[in-house]
Amino acid sequence: MLHAARACSNSCIARETGLHLDTVRRWRGRFAQAGLPGLKDRQRCGSPLSFTPLQAAEVKSRACRLPACLPACLPAESEVPLSRWSCPELAHEAARWGIGPFMSASTVRRWLVWSR
Repeated sequence: MLHAARACSNSCIARETGLHLDTVRRWRGRFAQAGLPGLKDRQRCGSPLSFTPLQAAEVKSRACRLPACLPACLPAESEVPLSRWSCPELAHEAARWGIGPFMSASTVRRWLVWSR
């Protein structure tokens, strides 16, 4: 919207921001029709989220910590006898840690891949 306020054309905004021209048109149209409230994300179709962003962040944080099977000088942060985490183990431990109900290994994997 700042580009539009400087009287830039849709194609100029798309070029400068790397957005598709249709996306620029859509957002400018929403702003013209409803002002700032028109820029809020709209309700999306599909099922609601099963886990909160906070739960995903907690699993990512735990994935960065060391499992149990380590030299004695390093403190283990779980009871899992591993030298590194696997997604199934992280999913299992998340329930034990009280982060949330059962979560699948594929959910954990998706969180970790998207955070790269």
